[in-house]
Amino acid sequence: MQILDAVLGWGTVALIIALPVLLGAVGLIVHFSSKPVEEKYATGGGGLAGGFAGGLEEVFSPTAHDSRAELDRMTKRTAPSPAPSDPPWTITGDRIRIDV
Repeated sequence: MQILDAVLGWGTVALIIALPVLLGAVGLIVHFSSKPVEEKYATGGGGLAGGFAGGLEEVFSPTAHDSRAELDRMTKRTAPSPAPSDPPWTITGDRIRIDV
């Protein structure tokens, strides 16, 4: 009878500890898998996507992780230099913009 009580007691403790961990993991998986890539990264690079959940995203949603990496690369690119034959101004409708 004592062994049964010990097993039930430790089983209850293990269930109480494991249930929130399992629900949190499932919640993160659902959160990062249910949104389209454009909505996931509409904001800056901070928040959950930059920390611990970034590793989870790389495992469970590699397409979204690759898209984020490509977006970062595109953001850091510099604008191309103008060609020597291009004029230093642009005329658009009634506006003239002088490029400095």
